[in-house]
Amino acid sequence: MATNSGRGNQIGAAEGPSKTGEGAPPPVSSDVKGAVKEAAGQADGAGVHAPGPDAAVAPTAATAEPKVKTEKELERERKKAEKAAKFEQKKAKAAQAAPAATGKLKEKKAKAPKAEEEALAPYVEDTPLGEKKRLKSFDDPQLKAYNPVAVESAWYEWWESSGFFRPEFTQDGKVKDEGSFVIVIPPPNVTGALHMGHALGNSLQDVMIRWNRMHGKTTLWLPGCDHAGISTQSVVENMLWRRQGKTRHDLGREKFVETVWEWKDEYHKRINNAQRKMGVSTDWSREAFTMDKNLSAAVTETFVKLHEEGIIYRANRLVNWCTQLNTALSNLEVVNKELTGRTLLDVPGYEKKVEFGIIVHFKYPIEGSEETIEVATTRPETMLGDTGIAVHPQDERYKHLVGKNAIHPFIKDRLMPIVADDYVDKEFGTGAVKITPAHDPNDFALGQRHGLKFINILTDNGLMNGNAGPYEGQKRFDVRYAVQNDLKERGLYVDKKDNPMKVPLCEKSKDIIEPIMKPQWWMRMKDLAAEAIKVVKDGQIKIKPETAEKSYYRWMEDINDWCLSRQLWWGHQCPVYFAQVEGEAGDRAEDSLWFSGRTEEEAREKAEKALPGKKFTLERDEDVLDTWFSSGLWPFSTLGWPNKTHDLQNLYPTSVLETGWDILFFWIARMIMLGLKMVGQVPFREVYCHSLVRDSDGRKMSKSLGNVVDPLDVIKGIPLEQLHEKLLQGNLHPNEVEKAKKYQRTAFGDGIPECGADALRFCMVNYTTGGGDINFDIKVMHGYRKFCNKIYQATKYVLGKLDQDFLPKHTGRLTGKESLAEKWILHKMNNAVKDINENLADREFMKSTTAAYQYWYNQLCDVYIENSKALIQDGAEDEKRSAIDTLYTALDTALKLIHPFMPFLTEELWQRLPRRPGDQTPSIMLARYPVYDPELDNPAAEAAYELVMGCSKGIRSLMAEYALKDEAKVFVQTYDATAQKTAIEQVVSIKSLSGKGVTSIDVIPGSDPRPAGCVAFPVSSSAAVFLHVKGRVDIDSEISKAVKKVEKTRTAIAKQQKLLADPGYQQKVAASLQEADRKRLADLESEAKGFEGTIKQFEDLKLE
Repeated sequence: MATNSGRGNQIGAAEGPSKTGEGAPPPVSSDVKGAVKEAAGQADGAGVHAPGPDAAVAPTAATAEPKVKTEKELERERKKAEKAAKFEQKKAKAAQAAPAATGKLKEKKAKAPKAEEEALAPYVEDTPLGEKKRLKSFDDPQLKAYNPVAVESAWYEWWESSGFFRPEFTQDGKVKDEGSFVIVIPPPNVTGALHMGHALGNSLQDVMIRWNRMHGKTTLWLPGCDHAGISTQSVVENMLWRRQGKTRHDLGREKFVETVWEWKDEYHKRINNAQRKMGVSTDWSREAFTMDKNLSAAVTETFVKLHEEGIIYRANRLVNWCTQLNTALSNLEVVNKELTGRTLLDVPGYEKKVEFGIIVHFKYPIEGSEETIEVATTRPETMLGDTGIAVHPQDERYKHLVGKNAIHPFIKDRLMPIVADDYVDKEFGTGAVKITPAHDPNDFALGQRHGLKFINILTDNGLMNGNAGPYEGQKRFDVRYAVQNDLKERGLYVDKKDNPMKVPLCEKSKDIIEPIMKPQWWMRMKDLAAEAIKVVKDGQIKIKPETAEKSYYRWMEDINDWCLSRQLWWGHQCPVYFAQVEGEAGDRAEDSLWFSGRTEEEAREKAEKALPGKKFTLERDEDVLDTWFSSGLWPFSTLGWPNKTHDLQNLYPTSVLETGWDILFFWIARMIMLGLKMVGQVPFREVYCHSLVRDSDGRKMSKSLGNVVDPLDVIKGIPLEQLHEKLLQGNLHPNEVEKAKKYQRTAFGDGIPECGADALRFCMVNYTTGGGDINFDIKVMHGYRKFCNKIYQATKYVLGKLDQDFLPKHTGRLTGKESLAEKWILHKMNNAVKDINENLADREFMKSTTAAYQYWYNQLCDVYIENSKALIQDGAEDEKRSAIDTLYTALDTALKLIHPFMPFLTEELWQRLPRRPGDQTPSIMLARYPVYDPELDNPAAEAAYELVMGCSKGIRSLMAEYALKDEAKVFVQTYDATAQKTAIEQVVSIKSLSGKGVTSIDVIPGSDPRPAGCVAFPVSSSAAVFLHVKGRVDIDSEISKAVKKVEKTRTAIAKQQKLLADPGYQQKVAASLQEADRKRLADLESEAKGFEGTIKQFEDLKLE
């Protein structure tokens, strides 16, 4: 919930995701705290912080020799005692008034948080829909602190209505000189809501699109949805049954399809709304749906052409049959569950769990003898479809049985030939294999080789048919147990053992897949795959990361023909017709009697030509095509193919296909094959496969686990109770609902906090390393909302420093008047520009967000904005103007740099900035993306200013460590000429950045002796700072601390030396990184030298 706190972030506050090494100086040590307490006369009390050096006087260590105190020390103690006495008097006086004031004080304390965190009223947008947003003052209660709802409101509608998402062409309709960048969105299934996988893909794609658009290219991100044949039909059928108690057959095909279209329109709007909320800059005027008129025409054109060429053919083969969905599935839609042994599994349609992971041994009688032959099976019910037994030709145990028949014990008159085949492993099991040609892929080939009968024993619903004899009408897995009992009764049962195995499951219904013989449409894949492999190997298509490319080759080189038919009503009906010739039975498995056509008339013409003089009627195939068939045409059908449209001629091939690696074979490979075949060109130049998003425990996201996260819930926030309620909206079993609630209570105990779209996007991009899967953690994402607040508050501060009539300079180029701090931030800005552009070009997404974060947080906010305050407040007029101009340039560039990641926040803030003269750019999304400028590259200024900051940081750190609040005397000792020159020139800046407690800073060369009475802070190998502490600290305690620091530093030195000496490191690590590591070693050695000097100095102090 947004709160009207108004406090936001202080510019230098340590908000946002933790960064190692950042933040405030080290906390005051317990020794110093004790000294402060004793100085106040309260060694056992709450402690009092007396001001000035008196508060830092340390007690002498218990083990030290008593020391005669100097006059100054005695005087200091006298003053200290006086102050302590005065404080005690004040405290006593305050205690008398306490009873009367306590109630009021408590009342105030109780009320303050309530007022501070008072909930905001719901935000109301007053901008008319589609118009440019009416900006409100930062004084508005909704805008005092970063409020995602207020920031994100109205911008998207204006972007869309202004046509900013559409590709820009030249006047003659060509791609702009800068080139083109085109992405077709992986179409989400029209079946439901988006999940975090969609959020990841959308974030990455929009970053690439917005970045390329800002570089001036003709850009198109084409949106759309997939009709998702199996999923959609299944969802609508379930809905029909729940609401009306009807099946699709009660409605009939035409009415059912109408119902699905109505349902599709409703859910389609939900998906598009969610994508809009995420800020995706897709061109909605070109939105596609796989069953649109043109895309359907593309499907028909492809099928007919490939059928005419013989690439698509008809065959009666084993298919993966789902009895729950009543359709065939491709191999890719089947999940193989690994079992280590006997396991009971839930199967749809069965009240009790079913036994798997076993192997049953039983015997068949031999015809005309008392002999039997022992076989084994993991699927006992399939023995009803056995038509033969195979043995190895060299197996002496069975040679005398080859050519004889086994008798089926349950099916009358069924004899099963015993055949010899090298396929059989005589050492495995009994060495005899039962053959079920119509229900097993391996047995299918054996059956063909030996001319065995192919007997199907199952109905489409998973019941036993008439071929199963006495078991007809029974459920397949009920028969699994019945067959074993009946074998026992006949004395043919031998044994049952545990057996490791894979069980094929339908990915959609979780039903056990049955191999069944069905006449289907198939596509020959070997030749198409060979061409698709070639274009990747010769570099026409690059697949990233490398692991995905290797998987692509592995699958393509071992590809099987693709089963295209699906026994559904929702989808593209196969454009092919069966010719039923008068007077002939007609075999529907026979390819020669099927005729494809773009229209029925075209199919009739083909049939008449093939069947001269014969009378026939045409019947269209009722089956539809696999959803992935139409999806495989997506990159070119969405651009207008098979028509020669302007988009197809100018924007194909597309640039990048970004999607999850898990659909590399389902979709990416098929798009490449079909693009090459149908258009003659690759469909895209690059494939980027992002990782899978898992939950915080590393588990795959699943509705039954309760760990599926809706991006809209992350954007808006949602209480835990509402998360629980959403579980009840699906089809989860009550047991699964409880399990899901348990996870939600653990992961989202306080619900999901409102993060906003920009934080969601930035976080998802930052997760993307190109490596392993992503473990999603809402706490990390909420941390990036705090980063958004940092950006918001920083911009508010800068805008507050700009006068009403402030007019930026024409460009951000150097004027020659810049201070060292300005040169430093411009150099850092330039480095960030270079890094982000290079990393986005290389698809190093995490590196790009890291560069943006570091520039915004560590450099612009924490350093330059903070350090420029002195220049703006106390500098001369020209210094002030220069500092503000640089502040404007640094902020303007920062907003543009991060816009592709955070579109809403950057538009909201950028629109409030004054424009440079002549700049009429209407939106930040159309502004030119920053590019590297060699003029701003200034390593010398970087080194110099970091020396200044290092010195000031060291001084602050020492003062904090030794609890010195004022009268601090400091020395900066430099060890080379450059550092000496910088320190002398910037001594005022060093003093300013070190705080008000520093009274003097002297810069001395390295040739001078180490300053006496001081402790050291090594800044780098070029400089160190020294704080005078003689007479103000416990020497023995400090020696002990310095010794520990030396030991720690020496350990680090040894580790660094070992790293640098490693031959593997020297060969593999980039030269620039090796140089940085060598500098780190030099800094560590300098640090150790400094600590050793500190020890010696304290030892010398003891002798003074």
